[in-house]
Amino acid sequence: MISFSKFLKERQLSQVVLLLLLLVLLTMGALPGYLTGHWEWQEPPPVINLKNLKELRHNGLSLPGWQTIEQREEVISGHKWSYQVITKQGAKTQAILLLQPQNGPQDQPEVEWTEINSWGQWDVAQYRSAEFTVKPPQASKSNAEAKIKARFFRASTKQQTVAVLQWYAWLNGGNQSPLPWFFRDQLAQWRKNRVPWVAVSILLPMEPFGKVETTWQEAHSLGETVQAALMASVL
Repeated sequence: MISFSKFLKERQLSQVVLLLLLLVLLTMGALPGYLTGHWEWQEPPPVINLKNLKELRHNGLSLPGWQTIEQREEVISGHKWSYQVITKQGAKTQAILLLQPQNGPQDQPEVEWTEINSWGQWDVAQYRSAEFTVKPPQASKSNAEAKIKARFFRASTKQQTVAVLQWYAWLNGGNQSPLPWFFRDQLAQWRKNRVPWVAVSILLPMEPFGKVETTWQEAHSLGETVQAALMASVL
């Protein structure tokens, strides 16, 4: 379990790095705009597959080997998410899949994961970073493997305990921090392109106040399935 002071220092460091990077990118982007009179940040390139992203919020995500029991649009701290209850075919495993897709060309992955914690009214424990790699599905626009760095922890209330896996997904990867996406999207904009994204939060019921590591294999497998499905049909 990570200490609160260590978690706070890591969060502060990531925010400083993000701020410095944004200042560099702003400087890089502002100079051409100043010389030409055209400000790219006011009119970013369009997101080509924006329709698919918006439909994801309304219809949820189809997952191989999993059946959707319920799907609806859920508002969490002002953000619209797809709330999807899924069950594994041939097993009793059930999970909740929360997805917040990009909603416009200026929409950025700035979801504070603390908003999800507040929505769930959880006590968070046993937090750690989790990494996994997803091979590109046949329907994917990319042939590159997607390397994911996510948040993995136990979330508890008096009524329920769940294992939680969270990350921002894009075509060739994903990260628990928006920083890597900002860098990739800025580079893409120089080529008149974009990097669409989806915020992912997976909730797996587990033993009350148990050890979250006992659910890792299931969380890992479902995380790979979600990322692959997003790459194949949305991103």
